[in-house]
Amino acid sequence: MLLVVGRVGRAHGIRGEVSVEIRTDDPDARFAPGSSLATEDIGPLTVETVRTHADRLLVRFAGIEDRSAAETLRGVLLLVDSSEVPPTADPDEFHDHELIGLAAVTADGADLGEIVDVEHHGQDLLVLRRTAGGDALVPFVSAIVTDVDVPGGRVVLDPPPGLLE
Repeated sequence: MLLVVGRVGRAHGIRGEVSVEIRTDDPDARFAPGSSLATEDIGPLTVETVRTHADRLLVRFAGIEDRSAAETLRGVLLLVDSSEVPPTADPDEFHDHELIGLAAVTADGADLGEIVDVEHHGQDLLVLRRTAGGDALVPFVSAIVTDVDVPGGRVVLDPPPGLLE
């Protein structure tokens, strides 16, 4: 699965730098010089230089030597393979891509559906595609999500009455 770690913004200056909207929790590792980032349309881009300026990340990619070339990158999504993202050290913390695709079951093993997305608003929400049809938003709290078994491919839910209706 490919994960978005950034989006190229506008060109900066005349030497091929671009601003990057960061969408990763580890920009130092993802945008380190020499790092290769996949894209959807134009092939991989290799980070040549990186610096911050006025609270923005400025990156120059190999082969992008001037402002005109940098402008062609505007809007490009920068991607990494999820297999390159190590699991967190905290056993109660998960990356979104680890949760998507897990089966959702009750404590007694009844099939509820599949986790198809994770939304981050005021509270983290699991998007459950219910076996019975339709989607339900499940608050990602220990009182409702009683177990997350990534290797086993499932989450155990104890939904209060009405949550999945």
